[in-house]
Amino acid sequence: MHTVVQAQKSWFQEGHTRSYAFRKEQLQKMKQMLTTFEKPILNALKFDLNKSEYEAYASEIAFLKSEIDHHLKQLKSWMQPTKVKAPLTHTGSKNYIKKEPFGTVLVIAPWNYPVQLALAPVIGAIAAGNTVILKPSELTPTVSWVLKKMVEQYFPSSYIAVVEGDKEVTQELLDQPLDYIFFTGSVPVGKIIMEKASKRLIPVTLELGGKSPTIVHKDASVDLAAKRIVWGKFTNAGQTCIAPDYVYVHHEVKADLIRSMKKYIQEFYGENPLKNPDYTKIVNASHFERLSQYLTSGTTVAGGAVDERQEKIAPTILDQVTWSDPVMQDEIFGPILPVLTYDQLDEVIEQVNDRPKPLALYYFGENEIEQQQVLNRISFGGGCINDTLFHIINPHLPFGGVGESGMGHYHGQASFDTFTHQKSITKQTTKFDQSFRYPGSSLGLAIMKRIFG
Repeated sequence: MHTVVQAQKSWFQEGHTRSYAFRKEQLQKMKQMLTTFEKPILNALKFDLNKSEYEAYASEIAFLKSEIDHHLKQLKSWMQPTKVKAPLTHTGSKNYIKKEPFGTVLVIAPWNYPVQLALAPVIGAIAAGNTVILKPSELTPTVSWVLKKMVEQYFPSSYIAVVEGDKEVTQELLDQPLDYIFFTGSVPVGKIIMEKASKRLIPVTLELGGKSPTIVHKDASVDLAAKRIVWGKFTNAGQTCIAPDYVYVHHEVKADLIRSMKKYIQEFYGENPLKNPDYTKIVNASHFERLSQYLTSGTTVAGGAVDERQEKIAPTILDQVTWSDPVMQDEIFGPILPVLTYDQLDEVIEQVNDRPKPLALYYFGENEIEQQQVLNRISFGGGCINDTLFHIINPHLPFGGVGESGMGHYHGQASFDTFTHQKSITKQTTKFDQSFRYPGSSLGLAIMKRIFG
């Protein structure tokens, strides 16, 4: 690990990554890499997670190509120094913010979207002029192997290196003199990453998770809400950090919502989702067992079937759930959707605010005053009104958490900004000198009082 880091640091210090032309070329190469390796990527995602070609291409490859296109379009303007105003004390000077890369960046990727969540931060890091060490998840080993092969074919390891391995490898990487760490994963591991980084004062971005609520109010378009909730929850078999974790529904529309959600589960995944060849599997036996235990909570009103051999759990809706049930103790991260009921919106806001700040929140309802009530009174990373997941697709919206759901942002310009140090510069004139700032100036105090009041 030390050799890889030192090689990247040396290469970075030689200045290879600084120019716009170089960064543009690397982004173009990455897009070409995704095209060249499209079939191996899709095959690997099928093998590790049983992702369908449609879901894999849409959520992984298409997402990354769109992100690259946005960076290519805007990169030159993002790189330009930003001129800023100056007070009277700085008369004659020029003041600006220079955009400077941090250096060598470590990206630690998760397993649920193992291509997208590995390479999306890399796009921002190389656009900002850094070198990158990528650590893919060992829980999707086929994807990890493909990532390593494709990066090695297109980029020298002194610029972008893929390091495979388990948590011991990650620990060794965290002991290196890195310049930035970008981690996507669970809250407990995020705390470990931050603790390790703090020993070297390495800046971090943590993209974590939590229990993201969905609120369906009595004035919602219930059928459309059900359709979009089912799509957002059961995409990737619920293994999405911003998936609706649970639903709070007004008692007046609860029966209609559950009825419509059951309808759309059948429409999207068939009469028997476990026999649907395109339905995503749970990543491994450990997670399958963890999720299976949640099925004892509440009352199952849809789904509930499991296939241990295939490591699949049917899209499941649980009713009569309370906050004391096992399924409500931690982020579910699987195809199980608990439904809770409320009478007043205030009680939902209070319940959500009593718990760690979620990564996402989704509200369904037409009244704008009540929409703003939810947005203003609940702190969360980001979300949607009358939709789920869709905010993550807009490259103009920064994506990230707050509190236990994470810190820092990326996507679009936020990615460039995350991996960029803003260096403040004052270029002072030599044509004259402000004598009042120096000791012994007879007019210094009077001039400062006139300026500052």
